[in-house]
Amino acid sequence: MMSEKTNAARILDRLKIKYELVEYTVDPDNLAADHVAEELGEHIEQVYKTLVLRGDKTGIIVCVVAGNREVDLKKAAKASGNKKVEMIAMKELLPLTGYIRGGCTAIGMKKHYPTYISEEAQHFPFIYVSAGKRGLQLKLSPLDLAKAAQASFAEVATIE
Repeated sequence: MMSEKTNAARILDRLKIKYELVEYTVDPDNLAADHVAEELGEHIEQVYKTLVLRGDKTGIIVCVVAGNREVDLKKAAKASGNKKVEMIAMKELLPLTGYIRGGCTAIGMKKHYPTYISEEAQHFPFIYVSAGKRGLQLKLSPLDLAKAAQASFAEVATIE
């Protein structure tokens, strides 16, 4: 049974962007991307997580990186025009974005923040990102994600 459409999915519909909604079983004790990848039967390199950071100059920024990588704070600062950036406190996530941990997506946040998708995402025909709630992923092309999230591609992730 397909769950109801999320705000992110409705935004994609409005922009006439092709995507698939893919459900998976949530493990509340393991919200990590590798669990999601395992549930989806996909490569971790194609399952992306959305992380929210605060820059010393620009304020809030969003980075979307592969599940097997972390945000490189120096690179993210450089890409976003900050001297330094740091992860926001978990309790700030919902008030700032409207999303909870494990269900945060760059599409349709409460307000638009500068968003950077890790540049290697462009090498894949499709990637998975949260659809805006736990247990639901969006499968879409990285270019379409960039369009929907008004994001740019940048070097923001650690290199394995």
